[in-house]
Amino acid sequence: MPAIPAVTVANLRDLGTLPLGAGRSVREGLVFRAGQLDRLDPEDSVVAGLGIRTVVDFRTDAERAERPDRMPAGGRLVIADVLADFLATSGLPPAARLKTLLADPALAEEHLGGGRAQAAFTRTYRAFVNTESARASYRAFLAELGDPFAGPLLFHCTAGKDRTGWAATVVLSLLGADEKTVMAEYLSVNPGVRQAFAPMIEGFTAQGGDPELALALIGVVPEYLEAALDEVAVRHGSMEKYVREGLGVPDEVTEVIRERLTVHAA
Repeated sequence: MPAIPAVTVANLRDLGTLPLGAGRSVREGLVFRAGQLDRLDPEDSVVAGLGIRTVVDFRTDAERAERPDRMPAGGRLVIADVLADFLATSGLPPAARLKTLLADPALAEEHLGGGRAQAAFTRTYRAFVNTESARASYRAFLAELGDPFAGPLLFHCTAGKDRTGWAATVVLSLLGADEKTVMAEYLSVNPGVRQAFAPMIEGFTAQGGDPELALALIGVVPEYLEAALDEVAVRHGSMEKYVREGLGVPDEVTEVIRERLTVHAA
């Protein structure tokens, strides 16, 4: 899924055209994912041309306060703080403090060196499934997608890779994408994220930071997503049951999502 070349929004992508099997694909122009929108220019013709009507922001209170969204013209903002409960019990996870960690190699090494970054991301991904704030956030997200009269929707976090990556995984799984397609879409953000954070990575390594640690913080790897999928399997048995029982999304809403977002080949 190639990135949309918007100058003022990092890692902007349309889930449209992704294959769903049996001659089906995701409908174009209805659901987009991105990094934070603090630099969005409503006059950016690429963004304006998408006609986005709803923005779902998965970030924490602190992230939103530091870098508030700039909204596309006519857009409506929905706050869905995925990590609120995780923050209350475990502190701020790496996904929500990338810039702080990349600005201080010693801090990053102290807290996340020696493989601890990977372990921290794995815990965070399981929290996407098992904490109430995450369940409420992804329920709200799917409710917006399941509005039959809704316009195009964009969902995002800070880098557009973790909280946003799980949201994309849930949607694609509901639409019937196979595991290979879901994983490929999840991993496809790596080049865009690395480009967006390139100056910070260079600064991190210039200060003596471990480049492998920087990439562990910035990128996504299969093990992260597999942790969330395993949490779904253990707790609910299937993605369908996770959405129905874990998130409390009615089957009627799921059916509307499938009808809205699926294109059948002629």
